[in-house]
Amino acid sequence: MTATTEKPAVETPAQRASEEQPAQKKPAAKKSSPTTKAAARRTSRKGAAKASEKASGAASGAAERRMHRQDESQEQAETSASTALATPLDLLLADAGTGPLRRFVPGVSGIKFTAGLARHPGKVVRRTTGLAAELTRVGLGRSRLAPAEKDRRFTEEAWARNPLFKRTLQGYLALGAAARGLVDDAALEWGDDQRIRFIMDNLVEAAAPSNNPFLNPKVLKRTLDTGGGNLVEGGRRLVRDFATPPRVPSMVEADAFEVGKDIAVTPGAVVFRTDVFELIQYTPQTPKVREVPVLIVPPTINKYYVIDLAEQRSLVEHLVQSGQQVFCISWRNPDVRHADWGLDTYGQAILEAMSACEDISRQDRTAIFGICSGGMIASMVLAHLARTDQLDRVAAYSLAVTVLDQERAGVTSALLSHKSAAASTQASKEKGYLDGRTLAEIFAWLRPNDLIWNYWVNNYLMGHAPKAFDILYWNADPVRMSAAMHRDFMDLAIRNALVEPDAATILDTPVDLSRVTTDAYVVAGIADHLCKWESCYQTTQLLGGDTKFVLSTSGHIAAMVNPPGNPKASFQTSPSGGGQQGTDNPADAAEWLDRAVKVKGSWWDDWTGWLAERTGEERAKPRRLGNASHEPLADAPGTYVHDR
Repeated sequence: MTATTEKPAVETPAQRASEEQPAQKKPAAKKSSPTTKAAARRTSRKGAAKASEKASGAASGAAERRMHRQDESQEQAETSASTALATPLDLLLADAGTGPLRRFVPGVSGIKFTAGLARHPGKVVRRTTGLAAELTRVGLGRSRLAPAEKDRRFTEEAWARNPLFKRTLQGYLALGAAARGLVDDAALEWGDDQRIRFIMDNLVEAAAPSNNPFLNPKVLKRTLDTGGGNLVEGGRRLVRDFATPPRVPSMVEADAFEVGKDIAVTPGAVVFRTDVFELIQYTPQTPKVREVPVLIVPPTINKYYVIDLAEQRSLVEHLVQSGQQVFCISWRNPDVRHADWGLDTYGQAILEAMSACEDISRQDRTAIFGICSGGMIASMVLAHLARTDQLDRVAAYSLAVTVLDQERAGVTSALLSHKSAAASTQASKEKGYLDGRTLAEIFAWLRPNDLIWNYWVNNYLMGHAPKAFDILYWNADPVRMSAAMHRDFMDLAIRNALVEPDAATILDTPVDLSRVTTDAYVVAGIADHLCKWESCYQTTQLLGGDTKFVLSTSGHIAAMVNPPGNPKASFQTSPSGGGQQGTDNPADAAEWLDRAVKVKGSWWDDWTGWLAERTGEERAKPRRLGNASHEPLADAPGTYVHDR
């Protein structure tokens, strides 16, 4: 499989408008004329933040409807994986230190909720009267309430045809609507509203009749068919799942895949190892390769192999088959002995990996590809190189699903505070690390329908094993985060320190991202809520060089695992296909989206084409992996990836 050379079909905004209802547009904004990128950033963040949020929200909603089309069977599994990461990173890290139950305690917000209802008795009376009337219609069989068309919980025919089940469902829908309506009636301040709404949504979803073995027709039928065997098997699964963390239903069987056999199978070797990481060099699969090596910096809170899943679904495989020399860091899974590993530790590791890549490839430059939290650290390292006059070591810079401007929006503003961050970091300090299994619990309770109750029914009530899917297996293979790294990430988030020049440091060097003038390629997912695409877009305003921004289909994980060959795949980019600052990347993300063109195909091909222009000439592939000073130590995927 090689990168396509056929020019992708491009759909202009005008053509899109003729095919679909356009998104609601805001009045054309006057263009700002800042003299520096820092000024543009301040103008964007302070002068137009609220208006931009509304406009980009409407536009991205239309874009998501336009782009988010996938194969149905794969979509369900990828939805589970994506929603497992569907909240901002800084909030997840704050919650993970203190556990998921903290978010279910209403605290002062609960008092304000009660007081809010007391201040609006008329609304409460109308809400209660409306509920009583609707329940009467349900009892008489006259209610027209029905679940959403795509609500998978109630697809069984009996929910619509059996009078008892239909009334049960309609009663649940009526009660749920009334409960959520009470949150509206309380007229709370935004932050309190978000806290109470989170709790109310979880209570409503937990009460769904589909979760009850005596009210779910599909479960009742299977119980009769198996003589109760499904409940016996489900009970065994429940005991096993809740015996050890994470205490949530399994999304995939622990033995569904084997790393190095079914996934992470691209041939290669570990050519360098330290206490912090292993460096994997992949075997070239083309007669010639580009001179400049590509170094992948994966997230520090997940295993690296999300970019090397099964054959034909591996970004690493795609790169080597496109003629690139590919290296990838595999982080060690830290434990209490590594509590002091912080940003400096991981930043130094990236520099060591770069030096090894340059030595093995006999080059003085490397192309860097950072992903999520790995991209945050890599960006700081590039700022360090720029400050120390070594930025010429970086031939090209790519970022995927990475947020550098962490100005909080949505649920994070409501739930993240200095107090919660301090409590979280103190908890991890006492333990020495942040347990990845706790993160898994946090992920699950943020999307209970997809990640709790869906598997509650499948695993425990139906007695089925969860389906085997590579992304879900990766998602269920967590890593720990050292206490120092947890502390440093939370500090960056609370202060949003990467936005202002010299507000953060790494390796005793102040970080100013505007000094990073290397050409950059930035990828975001249209439905990514962990790293919202609008936040990812702000990277174009922070970096000092030409930055091409690409908006892919899907969410955090599926945007990454987006191989060519899917006829429905597409992405959006600037009309010119380039990344010239000011021209291709306006300060406002909504304005960029309004101008963007839709390109059919996967961004993988677009990226490898962009990368090929910046990774030197072709030369004969190396005859061996490593060199005299970096002898192969083990076959890929190495040893650190197996650490639990």
